[in-house]
Amino acid sequence: MVSGYRWCLANSVDIAVSMDGDGQMDPANLQAIISPVAIGETDCCKGNRLFSGEAWRIIPRVRYLGNSVLSLLTKIASGYWNVADSQCGYRAISRSALEKLPLDKLYPRFGYPNHVLVMLNIFNLRVLDVPVRPVYNQGEKSKIRLYRVIPAISILLFKQFLWRIKEKYIIRDFHPLVFHYLLSALLFSAGFALFVRLVWLWIANGYVPSITALALGFCVITGLQSAFFGMWLDMDYNSRSHK
Repeated sequence: MVSGYRWCLANSVDIAVSMDGDGQMDPANLQAIISPVAIGETDCCKGNRLFSGEAWRIIPRVRYLGNSVLSLLTKIASGYWNVADSQCGYRAISRSALEKLPLDKLYPRFGYPNHVLVMLNIFNLRVLDVPVRPVYNQGEKSKIRLYRVIPAISILLFKQFLWRIKEKYIIRDFHPLVFHYLLSALLFSAGFALFVRLVWLWIANGYVPSITALALGFCVITGLQSAFFGMWLDMDYNSRSHK
């Protein structure tokens, strides 16, 4: 049992499947989840409830928006820019892929699905989304509290992003996108220091020096450009290596 998910993996089984026990996953979609892994099309296949146009109507608004925010952050952290609905734990993974993952380091709570995606990317394993039917209001009682889960998972994703960059693009195979992310971090740090100075000068003297404001704008704009270029290189690398 891992974080409430039971991995059905025996010696004679080559695919592990996870399905929540809260009634929010339709067993009728199980074949669609397993088939791409069984035929070797992908190493991991996961459900995506957001493919359906009825998702906005069925999924509670707060959860839908929270899922969307975490999905965006997971794209950045994991490198799987083609994957959405990161919180969906309905998935199948091949035995060969699962055996490569350091499961002893797996996050033990609701951030587990996000953490697995980061691990899969480090080993250049393929992940595929398939549409599944969103199921809600079936009498289930979720233990998720978004005001706690979103900050906790966001911190987890930031740490895992740094771990992935180190493992994949520095230790295993150096990639120049590291320079873009490093430059972005330096510029944002300088921008934060300039922002603090700007606020202090405004409070102390009642005015803001134009050179400080210009320097702050330069750091923020250039830092964003560098971060976006690093993301683009990450997206390009993963789109080629996961085919």
